[in-house]
Amino acid sequence: MDKLILTGYGWTDYAVAAAVALKGLGGLADVAGVSKRRLPEMLEASAKGVRNIYILGVALGGDEPRLASALKALRRHGVAVTWISAVAASESQVQDVLPLMKAVVDETVALPTVVGRTFDVDAEPFLPYAEEGGRVSASVRDYRELFEAAQFFYRYYQDEAVYAMAIRSLAAGVQPAAWGEDMRRIVAHYRRYRGRELVGKSQQIRTLQERVNRIALYPDARVLILGESGTGKETVAQQIHNKSPRAKEPFYAFNCASVNPSLLESRFFGHEKGAFTGADRAAAGLFELANGGTLFLDEIGELPLDAQGLLLRVLEGGRFMRMGGSEEHFADVRLITATNRNLPARVREGKFRGDLYQRLNVVQLRIPALREHKEDIRDIADGWWLGHHRRHLTDEQIAALMDYDYPGNVRELLNLLDRATVLSEDDFAALLAEHREMNAGLVEGEAVADCSLPDDLDAAIRRHVRRVFDKYGQNLSRTAQALKVARNTVKKYL
Repeated sequence: MDKLILTGYGWTDYAVAAAVALKGLGGLADVAGVSKRRLPEMLEASAKGVRNIYILGVALGGDEPRLASALKALRRHGVAVTWISAVAASESQVQDVLPLMKAVVDETVALPTVVGRTFDVDAEPFLPYAEEGGRVSASVRDYRELFEAAQFFYRYYQDEAVYAMAIRSLAAGVQPAAWGEDMRRIVAHYRRYRGRELVGKSQQIRTLQERVNRIALYPDARVLILGESGTGKETVAQQIHNKSPRAKEPFYAFNCASVNPSLLESRFFGHEKGAFTGADRAAAGLFELANGGTLFLDEIGELPLDAQGLLLRVLEGGRFMRMGGSEEHFADVRLITATNRNLPARVREGKFRGDLYQRLNVVQLRIPALREHKEDIRDIADGWWLGHHRRHLTDEQIAALMDYDYPGNVRELLNLLDRATVLSEDDFAALLAEHREMNAGLVEGEAVADCSLPDDLDAAIRRHVRRVFDKYGQNLSRTAQALKVARNTVKKYL
């Protein structure tokens, strides 16, 4: 198509404005979401085959010189660009950017209304979909959730098509009851996994995300996740599953420390009726339930030795029998395990089987503690607060939150925000002071010591060098500078 609608992410009024514009164009336009940072890049890539571009609500305050350059190039190619906004441009934008395109700005009404007037479309029926909060119809609630799901797919799976599909559906007036299977699947996935994403822009999180993306491509590789309690080990496991070829198959999570050791065999492999007292019916175990998908075993270091032998047996061939049964079953399962314990030390102590450790430790991922990437506290906390309160945290509240090391990691941070919500406490400095007093008896760093410091000195040094290397985005020079050693020394220990 020769028309392109560019709208923003993050608020429903952007998506609704795009639906209004699309209706005004008779559905004959492509639609894409874009941030102000990516706007110049998107415009640079849009010259071929496009005659009209409509930018709806996207701020012009990214890279203004690059934006101006892209607009000039579009003008030379005969492409007309129109910017429609409910927020005025800055002085520099008025001087350097707006002369290069048509601008329609009205600060007195909502963005969908401005767009409706521009395209001669009655925006009134669309406005309930754009308003935040309030009592609304089931259809409005469903579409709001669909837009949230679309933004989720863009942020965490780089899937840009879902947002355009949702906008196109609203523009066409499709009621939620008539949504296709794809849209229902998107919403169902969002409901299940919206609290399970990696949030942050630090180098540590970017490196972790890159490794997750790479590992996910290999659906049979076993993964051992290391990290302190509360860092999000199950979140990482779910990310690996969601991005893998197994994504449409089951994901099951199980905490190895949560069940009496005598019941572990039944939980892993299931049982037949009458296999033990109380087994009044047959039941499938975790390996059977997760067949084709992913099984995540948390706190694998707490698994008793007897159960370790059972697990090793199924890993060797994928075959097992239910308790009390004689029929052999086969399970095709990717196994992901996690621990905050030092498994090599437990192997030396005779508490964990060395052969099982080697089976599990095919690919190893370490999740950094929150204190190692405190710059991400802003995104994590503000995203949670926005989702629960429909407003952002203040700079003062963010500063207060960053003045703490969070031995309980992300889980502790979110619990703190939950407490602030329950108590209606806006003074986060006071909240943190009370929190410190409540947790004064806890010994910080215990999990770190257990997870990261082998008894052998050379092994401990290698582990520490690897952690610092990951902390600085696997940059050899910065790692050497932080450790105050030569680059060759870092290479040796890596």
